[in-house]
Amino acid sequence: MAERPARGLERLHLLVGRTLLVIDFRYHLVSIVAIFLALTVGIVLGSTVLEPMFFKSAEEMTASLRKANESNLAQISQLQSREEGSDSLITAHLTDLVRGQLLGEHVLLVEAPGAPAAMRDAVEKLVTGAGGVYSGRISLTEKFIEADQASLVDGLAATLAPPGTTFPDGASPYDKAAAILASAVVTNDRGQAGRTNAAAAGVLEAFQSGDFLTVSGKPEERATMAIVLAPAQPYDGEDAERETNAVVSVAAGLDSGALGTVLAGTANASAAGGVIEALHDTGGVASAVSTVDTLDFAAGRVVVVYALREQLTGRSGAYGIGSGATAFEPSVTPPSQSPTPTPAGSRG
Repeated sequence: MAERPARGLERLHLLVGRTLLVIDFRYHLVSIVAIFLALTVGIVLGSTVLEPMFFKSAEEMTASLRKANESNLAQISQLQSREEGSDSLITAHLTDLVRGQLLGEHVLLVEAPGAPAAMRDAVEKLVTGAGGVYSGRISLTEKFIEADQASLVDGLAATLAPPGTTFPDGASPYDKAAAILASAVVTNDRGQAGRTNAAAAGVLEAFQSGDFLTVSGKPEERATMAIVLAPAQPYDGEDAERETNAVVSVAAGLDSGALGTVLAGTANASAAGGVIEALHDTGGVASAVSTVDTLDFAAGRVVVVYALREQLTGRSGAYGIGSGATAFEPSVTPPSQSPTPTPAGSRG
């Protein structure tokens, strides 16, 4: 008799379980139906109520963006036309703008690895138009700044250094090479301008033999001033900083041996990682070497001449449109005033 209540209890539990299972299934079924019903209602409402509002808002935004884009394009076109007109006008009167500014000065062009070759003729015409003597060009090769060649550059500079020469503590291979090259190609004595430095004879030949540079014209006939062309694009890769500093060292070395040096390039040179930006971050070099970052404009090339002229008065500056520029151009000193050359160490 005791088994019947137990079996009845089991049947009751089974019946309750089945009932709960049915209820649970029905609950889920009702939930799923409710979800799909809500989605259907949302789609219907969206297509009948919200869709027109959405499309209207999107159309208004598109129309506003199109109008702003057309306005910007018109402004860009207008600015380009103005720039082309200004560049054309300055180019036509370039000689008048620079005439006499470098009268009697001998000017050397030094190209950093990667410098735009298209600027060579423009710089030469600029110098001669300003009354200066274009002494020639030195083009530094990629090998000059390669990491695995630094020790060779250092050794070559030490070998070519005159007896008794001492380099500053901490001088890099490029500081030393720049000093040796400067002794051969520039001078701060106008009486020595255009003459070969007998003591430095063979310096250019040695660097050429090592494939560290090439020459054009007669750079061995020493110049009183130098223009250093920055690379068209900042150097990249793990050695970029060292390569950039090598060019800064060359500009500094030339300036210390001449009456003035200008490091010139485009806005890329004054941007992050550029040679001009690197020079601005230095101490004494930044206060001695002038910079111009608008060489690709006719007006900027005029500024290069004015910056060289300013160096003869004992001043230097950062000119152009980059973040490190202090002005677009320096104040112009009339050529008739014949400024007295100032040593590089006192410029700033």
